[in-house]
Amino acid sequence: MTQIITTLAEISDRYDALFCDLWGCVHDGLTPFAEAIAAMQTFRLKGGTVMLVTNAPRPHEPVRRQLESIGVPEDAYDGIATSGDSARAAMFRGAVGENVYFIGQPQDQVFFSPLELIENPVTITQVPVEEADGIICCGPFDSLADLEVMRPQFLLAKNKGLKLLCANPDIVVDRGDTREWCAGALAQLYTELGGESLYFGKPHPPIYDLARRRLDALGKSIPDHRILCVGDGVLTDIDGALGEELDSLFITGGLAARETKTENQPDPTALEAYLANEMMQPTYSIGKLR
Repeated sequence: MTQIITTLAEISDRYDALFCDLWGCVHDGLTPFAEAIAAMQTFRLKGGTVMLVTNAPRPHEPVRRQLESIGVPEDAYDGIATSGDSARAAMFRGAVGENVYFIGQPQDQVFFSPLELIENPVTITQVPVEEADGIICCGPFDSLADLEVMRPQFLLAKNKGLKLLCANPDIVVDRGDTREWCAGALAQLYTELGGESLYFGKPHPPIYDLARRRLDALGKSIPDHRILCVGDGVLTDIDGALGEELDSLFITGGLAARETKTENQPDPTALEAYLANEMMQPTYSIGKLR
């Protein structure tokens, strides 16, 4: 049974590092959460390390610039590991071929910027689906549109045996008060149609391997039992933590606020019913990071 806590400080002395989700935990896509920022800063002041682990389908540097632009201070975290980082490495190693059909928005073109860490990277060319060896999906062309608009292209791609590289396994995200589709929803649809989707963000292992490497690069050799995963997605953050055998803190006031009846804190009965239905059991739960 999950333990409901009221502040991170109640348990922070048990951990040396946080693998902290961004959207829904630290900000809502538009505005930072002041209490979350303060909790992260306090954790760092006491000697902890905060690694932001996000399913953003972009390299970590553009994510850092985005955080700066919306007012997330740099003293709230130590590093960033993104799904985009992991997926880009796979793409430049040729995971879905060299001629790719790209699904995403104009700002996602940064996904194709050179990655110097890969030896002998393949040359990636964006082509129509009819000419493609594989698919790169950073998200829908229109995050508010019905996903079924992609069915014709997906059926063609499936019949050609194309693999889809999903740069963001999230199904939805809340931008302010608006819920938007993410790349994970398209990958799910492609899989349902019989295609093969490849994932590199939470809850899949590559992004956790990357986060650990980023800790090592900071000179922080932290054992798994001293790492706490923080997030509002049970199918990404919490499932990923369970798969990595890491403790987790479920932020109930994010994607599952309605189901857990969270205002300031979750309703215990609603929370247990929700977790039982999802077959997940986070170590701890809290209404919001603070």
